[in-house]
Amino acid sequence: MKRYHWLFTLLLTTTFSYAQTPPTGDDGYRLWLKYDLITNVPKRQAYAQAAQFIAMTGNSPILKSAADELQLGLTGLLGKTVPVVTSAAGRKGGIVLAVSAGAGGSAMNNEGYQIAINAGNIMISGKTDAGVLYGAFALLRQMQTGQPIDRLSVTSSPRVQYRMLNHWDNVDGTVERGYAGQSLWKWYELPERIDPRYRDYARANASIGINGMTVNNVNASARFMSAEYIQKVAAVASALRPYGIRVYVSVYWAAPKTLGGLKTSDPLDPQVRAWWTAKVKELYQAIPDFGGLLVKANSEGEPGPQDYGRTHADGANMLAEAMKPYDGVVIWRAFVYKADPNGDRFKAAYDEFTPLDGTFDKKVIVQVKNGPIDFQPREPFSPLFGNMPKTPLGMEFQITQEYLGFATHMVYEAPLFKECLDADTYANGKGSTVAKVIDGSVHGYARTLMAGVANAGSARNWTGHPMAQANWYAFGRLAWDHTLSSETIANEWVNMTLTHEPQAAKRITNLMLKSRDIYVDYNTPIGLSRPWTGVHFAPEPWQNRSPRPDWTAVYYHKADSLGLGFNRTETGSNALAQYRPEVRAQWENPETCPLPYLLWFHHVAWNKKLTSGRTLWAELCTRFYTGADSVRWMQNEWGAVKSAVDPGIYADVSARLATQQREAIWWRDAWVLYLQSFAKQPVPAPFKQPERTLDDVKQSVNLYLLR
Repeated sequence: MKRYHWLFTLLLTTTFSYAQTPPTGDDGYRLWLKYDLITNVPKRQAYAQAAQFIAMTGNSPILKSAADELQLGLTGLLGKTVPVVTSAAGRKGGIVLAVSAGAGGSAMNNEGYQIAINAGNIMISGKTDAGVLYGAFALLRQMQTGQPIDRLSVTSSPRVQYRMLNHWDNVDGTVERGYAGQSLWKWYELPERIDPRYRDYARANASIGINGMTVNNVNASARFMSAEYIQKVAAVASALRPYGIRVYVSVYWAAPKTLGGLKTSDPLDPQVRAWWTAKVKELYQAIPDFGGLLVKANSEGEPGPQDYGRTHADGANMLAEAMKPYDGVVIWRAFVYKADPNGDRFKAAYDEFTPLDGTFDKKVIVQVKNGPIDFQPREPFSPLFGNMPKTPLGMEFQITQEYLGFATHMVYEAPLFKECLDADTYANGKGSTVAKVIDGSVHGYARTLMAGVANAGSARNWTGHPMAQANWYAFGRLAWDHTLSSETIANEWVNMTLTHEPQAAKRITNLMLKSRDIYVDYNTPIGLSRPWTGVHFAPEPWQNRSPRPDWTAVYYHKADSLGLGFNRTETGSNALAQYRPEVRAQWENPETCPLPYLLWFHHVAWNKKLTSGRTLWAELCTRFYTGADSVRWMQNEWGAVKSAVDPGIYADVSARLATQQREAIWWRDAWVLYLQSFAKQPVPAPFKQPERTLDDVKQSVNLYLLR
C-alpha cells in the first residue's frame, strides 16, 4: 500500500533572498546556504580584507557558477559587493579560481579541490571546473562557520565517485515515501518552463558535493522512456549541468512491451536488445552528459529478467551493452526478495547476488541497501558488503524518514549512516569497513557509488521538518568524506543554518546526536524490526494479514508465549552464516550479543536476564518508557535555545516536537500492551501501566489508517 503524506504546498516565490541582517520568520528555503551578514566585526573585516575581488581563469558554465556563488555569498556575509574580474595579475587580497591539470598533484582526484594562499591571494584550484566549484563552496562554508582563512591550506577529494540522490517521484507529481509535499519536478510545465527552484536545488547539492540525481521513482513508469519525457528530463538536466550534476533515469523493465510494442522484454531477445540500444542512443542525443540507468527489477511485483528465466546479470549486462558507446553506468538494485512463508527475507539479497559475483559487466554497479531488510531505524549492515569482491557495490541510504517518523519526528540520521559505514566486514581482515568496501579500498572497485533516497519536495523549506534538512546535508558530506564524524557534520549544519551562538549551537548539536537513539528506544529497541504495514508509520505490532507473509509485522518480531525476536543462528534461519566468522562471533551468542542487535538474531525468553542486568521484559519496558520520556527532554532542550534561533524555525520545530511527544507515547503504549499479552507480566516500577487498553490503541490506529 502506498500512502502520500501531504504536509505543505509550495508558497510564495521560489528564489533565494539574501538579507544582510539575520531574518525574522525564516521559512527555511535557503537551507544551509544562508549568507547573512557576519555580526562579528573583526572577523568580517578579516574576511573582507582577503576577499576584495574574485578572479576567474576560464569561462565554463561550472566555473561561472563558482564565481556567481562566491559573489552571492560574500556580498551577503560581508555586506558589500565583491567584484568578479577576468585576471588577478598584479593584484592581491582576492580569490582566484583556476582549473589546472596539475592541481593538488597525485593526492587529489579529478573532482577534488585545493585552497591555499598564493601570491597574496586565496587560490581555489582543481583539475576540473567541478573541483573548483566544490572548493568555492568549501571556502564559503569556512566563513559561514567562523573559521580562519588567512593561512588556508586545504586539499580535499571525494572518496566516492558517484554521489547521488534517488528521487522516488512519479509522473503525477506524487512522491513515494516523500513527506515534504509534491515532486520538485513540474512535468506539466517542462520542457518549456524551467522552475527557478531547480537551480537552487542544484546549488544546494553542489555545496555538499553531490554530482548525480535520478529524477524518478524506482517503481518506474514506462513514460520516462518516451520521447516526450526524455525532452522533459533533458530540460531538468540543463538546469543542473552548470553545477556539475548529471541526471539519471529509473527504468521500467517491461518498457519494450508496454512502450515499444514488442511481444517480450526478454533481455536475450535480439529485438529487445535493439530497442534498448536505440533508446539509450535517444537519451544521449537529448542529454549528452546523461549519467545512466537505475533499475529495480523482480522486486515487490516489478517485472524483470527473471520473468523470462534470466538472471539479474543477464538483465544488467544487456543495458550495459546498450550503454557501451557512452560513459554512463547501469545501477542495478539488490533490493530483491521473494514471498516465502518459511524463509527469511534477511537472506534474500545475499542468496540472489553472491552467486553472480564476477558475471556483471564492468559498467554495472549493484546498489545495496545499508541493511538486509528495508531502511529500519537500526539494522546490522547488509552481508553483501564484503562478499562480492568482483562486483562494484554501491551504498543505498534513505534520507527521507520512511521508518523514522515521517516529517513529525526529529531524527538526525548521520549516526545511522555512520553506524553502517564504520561497521567492519572483515572481508580482507580487520579494518575492512563497509565504507572501505564501497569506496573501493578493500576490493579495488573501478566504480564507486553512494546513493541516498531524497527527502526534498515542494515544501517551501524543502524537507517538511526543518531539522530534516540536516539529513540531506549529512548524506552529502559523508558521500564526499565518510571519515567525518556525526558531531562535526551536525555542528557545521547548525552554525550554517540555525545559529552562531556557541552555547545554543552546542546544545542543538547534542540534541541532534541523541535523537536517533531516542527514536529507536520508543520505536524498535534492542533489535525489533518492521512493526507496521503499508503506511510505514502507524504502530501495528499485531498486524498479521497481508498478501505476503513478509508484509506482516508478526513475521519480523516473532512474539509468542516463550519470548521475542527472530532466531537467525544455525538453529534458526542461519542468516548469520552470511557474515564472516569475526562478525558472526559478535552476534551469534545471545549472552554476549550487543543489545542493539539482540532481537535481530535471537529469540529471547521474556525472563532472560540481559547484559544490562534486567530481564528482556523489563529492558523493553525501560526502553519504551524512557524513549518516550526523552522526547520531553528534547522539547526542553529546544526551548532553551529559543532566543538564539529564528522565531519562525523555532515555532515550527516546537510544534513538531509536541506531535512527536504524543506519537512516541502512542508507539510506547502499542508495543507495551501488545507484548504484555504474551509476556503476561506487569509493567515494572517505576513505570506505570498505560491508561488506555490494547483495544483503545488498535482503534486509534484504525482511525489513523482512515485518514
